[in-house]
Amino acid sequence: MSKLRIFLTLTGYQLTWLACVFGQIKFNIPLLGIYIGLIFILLYFYFSKNRIKFLKLCLLISLPGYLFDTVIVYFAIYEFKDTFIFGTIPLWMLVLWPSFSTLYDEILVFLKKYKFFGIILSCIIGPFTYYLGEPLEVIKINNYVLFFLTMISFWGLLMFYYLEIILKRL
Repeated sequence: MSKLRIFLTLTGYQLTWLACVFGQIKFNIPLLGIYIGLIFILLYFYFSKNRIKFLKLCLLISLPGYLFDTVIVYFAIYEFKDTFIFGTIPLWMLVLWPSFSTLYDEILVFLKKYKFFGIILSCIIGPFTYYLGEPLEVIKINNYVLFFLTMISFWGLLMFYYLEIILKRL
């Protein structure tokens, strides 16, 4: 994978994340993240080397993410501070998870040689990213102990699932 492609993928995901979070909370443009995310996902799909693989990967990463966020919000471990809710999650999460899955398509593949490191890194970065949502006023954490236990478990399992199951089947 070229350095330019890595840079563009990381930039596209980060712009999507920023638009989703700040579009609703800071700029009062709740659909900004959805528009930016859709543009990024469509461009990524258009330039994808293997579109079928990417679609499968997108579903295999996004569906557990949706399910996780839905269950955690349902059990009131944290809640999203948003006006456009789809079930229990913000509407923008419907584009954030697929845009996040682009990182798994070609960038995080290098972790298959460093599985333990990848799982540990995922256990740290995933929960930390969600935790940053509280000072940004995106989420309200109702139970910190359960929050960190479930976050660490989910993100570790997601990376294990990716490294041990998804990469071997795609």
